[in-house]
Amino acid sequence: MPLYTADLHVHIGRSDSGRPVKITAAGDLTFENIAIESAQRKGIDIVGVVDCASPPVMEDIDRLIKVGQMVPQPGGGLRYRDQVTVILGAEFETKENGGGMSHHVSYFPDFGELQEFSAQMASHVTNRELSSQACRMPARELMQICLDCGGMFIPAHCFTPHKSPYGACTRRMADMFGDLWSDVPAIELGLSADSYLADRIGELATKSFLSNSDAHSLPRIAREYNILQMEAPTFAELVRCLRHQEGRSIAANFGLDPRLGKYHRTYCESCERIAQGEPPVTRCEHCGSTDVTMGVLDRIVQIQDYAGPRPPEHRPPYQYQVPLTFVPGVGPVTLRRLINNFGSEMAVLHEADQEQLGLVVGSKIAKLIVLAREGRLPLVPGGGGIYGKAVTEDVSQMNIPGL
Repeated sequence: MPLYTADLHVHIGRSDSGRPVKITAAGDLTFENIAIESAQRKGIDIVGVVDCASPPVMEDIDRLIKVGQMVPQPGGGLRYRDQVTVILGAEFETKENGGGMSHHVSYFPDFGELQEFSAQMASHVTNRELSSQACRMPARELMQICLDCGGMFIPAHCFTPHKSPYGACTRRMADMFGDLWSDVPAIELGLSADSYLADRIGELATKSFLSNSDAHSLPRIAREYNILQMEAPTFAELVRCLRHQEGRSIAANFGLDPRLGKYHRTYCESCERIAQGEPPVTRCEHCGSTDVTMGVLDRIVQIQDYAGPRPPEHRPPYQYQVPLTFVPGVGPVTLRRLINNFGSEMAVLHEADQEQLGLVVGSKIAKLIVLAREGRLPLVPGGGGIYGKAVTEDVSQMNIPGL
């Protein structure tokens, strides 16, 4: 069965008309530019765009369909110039009765279902043109609207301390969704978690895990991605894959080492230090303050139960990697040189050997790329909105087998 590379969480910064969609995202993140970047530079097969319910974005989609650049597929999804499949999605912010807020993405097979969903959500948000709008309803109610419109519902970045199910709302998602929990096929891990951490929570044993980029700029697309084993790059096949039906499955998750994520460890808002002690750290180890932003690792350790087999049989390997944009020395010029020589970022990350890389960018950067590819680049954990980073000051002196 064929393998497809997919990043299912990419934001739109602006519409083609120049109207803002995701305020914190880059202005060149348009619907069409995402498809072009995914196909030509990133080398991925499927991209999920999560701001498609915005009316100006729907205008862009409609135009591209009418001129034949986006072609609706029989199994759902839009095929861009026969190069990449775009899955139409919409991220909204929900609020539980207890006050906790979280983000969720609804995905739809075609433009008609998306339009219906957007129309229904119009009465629940203050400005549906903008991304991730607060819809003033519990997640279960949003999920029911999604399902009624023929969509698939995925809780987003489930462990981050701000606006996520486990980080801000509940110790168990089954309590949030009730009888609809069984209809949730997968969850998104987020940049500060991996499948090994998530499998410490028993209720997730039957769910697929997605490692997506949550990209706010074109270069961030596919900093995390999934390898999907399915018959074709369509919405219907994606649903079967996430439900691991009929031989379809996620073959691998590729993502940041969680230590690179912005919220991996607890962060003290008073003295601005990132925790280093044994998790869970719930107060600052240095000044004793309880004014802290709880880290993903610390929160998972706090609520873990280890129920069920660990990991479940359907769980694929989680492959750690440092995206090229995180590798010290790989700026825009170097990245362009690499892509021009090897064809795409996927080719650089998975196919080019150290000698080939060295001929293009020099031996030091080539060594860093290989270390990053193999998960052997030393890292300092992130927290409190600060990314972790690679430790490379003495990379030329590293005595690492195989290099």
